[in-house]
Amino acid sequence: MKIYADALLFDNDGTLVSSMESVKRCWTRWAQEYGITAEDFARVELHGRPAAEIVADLLPAATIPEALARIEQLEVGDVRGGVELLPGTAALLASLPPDRWAVVTSAGRRLAEARLAEADITPKVMIAADDITRGKPDPEPYLLGAARLGVDPARCVVFEDAPAGLQSGRAAGMKTVALATTHERSELLADVVLADLSQVSVQVVAGGLEITTAD
Repeated sequence: MKIYADALLFDNDGTLVSSMESVKRCWTRWAQEYGITAEDFARVELHGRPAAEIVADLLPAATIPEALARIEQLEVGDVRGGVELLPGTAALLASLPPDRWAVVTSAGRRLAEARLAEADITPKVMIAADDITRGKPDPEPYLLGAARLGVDPARCVVFEDAPAGLQSGRAAGMKTVALATTHERSELLADVVLADLSQVSVQVVAGGLEITTAD
C-alpha cells in the first residue's frame, strides 16, 4: 500500500522505542509507595496517556504534584539500559528529511528527551505532555505537531501503537498507521495495521513523501 504525505508524526514508546519493562517497574514501585491497591492499579490504562491523567485517576488532587514529581524521578532514573529501539526505527528515521517528521509523545519533556537520547534519536520537533492542555485521545497533540512542522494536518500520517493515540490522529484528520507492538490487532483502528516499522519505507518525491507499507 502507498500513502502520500508531507510529514510523518510518530508516537515514541511502543512505536519508535520500547521502554515497557521500565514503565512497569517504575509505576509498580510508585503504586506501592502511594499505597494503591493492585485492583485499583490494574483498572488504569498506563500506555499512551500522560502521567498527570494516570495519577489523577488514582490519587486525591492535593497529592498530584508530589506524586507526579516522584514518578518522573523514578522513570528518568530508570532510562539507562531501559530503552531499546524497535525494529525498523533507525532505518526509517535515517531516510527522512529532519523537517518532515516529529515525535508526539504523552511523556513529559524531561523523560521523553532522556528516552530519545538513550536511543540516539534527535527529532527536530517534539511535542511532549508539557506542550499541551489536552492529551491523547484529544487531537491537540497531533495538531500541534503538524503546526510546528508547518504542514496541513490532512497531509500528515500518524504512527501509533495505542488506541488513544490512533484516536487522536484520526480526530486531527490524519491518516493513521497502527503498529501491533503493545496491543492486539483487533484493538487497533487505523488505515493500516502493521507489525512494526520494519514494514514501512519512505521515499522523497516531487509531491512530498511516498510511504510504502508491506503487511
